[in-house]
Amino acid sequence: MIARRETFSATEKIALLSCRRLPGRLNTSETALLLGVQEHDIFVLVAAKLIVPLGKPASNAPKYFAAVEVAANAENPQWLAEATKAITKYWLRKNQ
Repeated sequence: MIARRETFSATEKIALLSCRRLPGRLNTSETALLLGVQEHDIFVLVAAKLIVPLGKPASNAPKYFAAVEVAANAENPQWLAEATKAITKYWLRKNQ
């Protein structure tokens, strides 16, 4: 089983991407890895309401996401385009 922590080694990344069955819930780093975004972009997607954390965590609490939803989003080109737009728009505003 992959340890639940914020960063992964290359071996652990490959193990997560090639596992037959994902765990029921994913933390932010696992979610970022499966979606192909940076870990710091997850909060942008949450703020844009493109992904929704499980439960109602406090703003400073760790966030977990449903693996089935993350996997479905990762295979949906329209969702990926919306996510890319949201991330790009955020960083353009942030860097101005």
